[in-house]
Amino acid sequence: MNTRRKVILRELGLTPLWRLRQNAAALDSPPETTDAAITRQHASEQPGKQNSEIGQMDWTQLASTVAGCTACALRQTCTQTVFGVGDQNADWLYIGEGPGAREDALGEPFVGQAGKLLDNMLAAIQLKRGQNVYITNIVKCRPPNNRNPSDDEARQCAPYLTRQIELIRPKLIVALGKVAAQNLLNSNDSIANLRGKIHDYSGIPLIVTYHPAYLLRALPEKAKAWKDLCMARNFMESQS
Repeated sequence: MNTRRKVILRELGLTPLWRLRQNAAALDSPPETTDAAITRQHASEQPGKQNSEIGQMDWTQLASTVAGCTACALRQTCTQTVFGVGDQNADWLYIGEGPGAREDALGEPFVGQAGKLLDNMLAAIQLKRGQNVYITNIVKCRPPNNRNPSDDEARQCAPYLTRQIELIRPKLIVALGKVAAQNLLNSNDSIANLRGKIHDYSGIPLIVTYHPAYLLRALPEKAKAWKDLCMARNFMESQS
């Protein structure tokens, strides 16, 4: 390992190198109940009205609605919804793909080893969880076996995320990983093509970088993630 990479990894708090712990296999998803199917059908029949109502909610109403949501089958297989955490007036908004097993158990996004790495990434650019930073995901329920959320699942959750963004009014969104980036930008491009640019999300600048869980498995990409963080920091400083 060369000296430059050692410096980068030390800045990110990645020395000694971490190894991703393997989660126990999740239980098979139970079939959707009749009540849940009816609720889901009803919600799909009135998407415009529902989205309009969500668009008027405050933080308390939104969190309560997310906790009781049964618009897709994910709520039937998770322990609890994972709404988000942090400063509700943050300049920085970090968005991942969905809760994992640890997040599902604790009800907070980005905990465990991926969460520790994200915290170190924040610290490397003088940020801290909960201080001018808000963290959430594309979907609020854990997909079975930690798989990627489907297009339909992301679509059902999109009004909640949209309202969170409207309430926060961040100065910058950082999309963590391909799933988050593609959903936010309505794009099928690879993360390699999406990185290194300032994108636009409804008038809000957006930068794409790798998901912390991926970085735990892909050491060579950590240097690229460091470049993304530096670009984000430089952009925010240029806006001051």
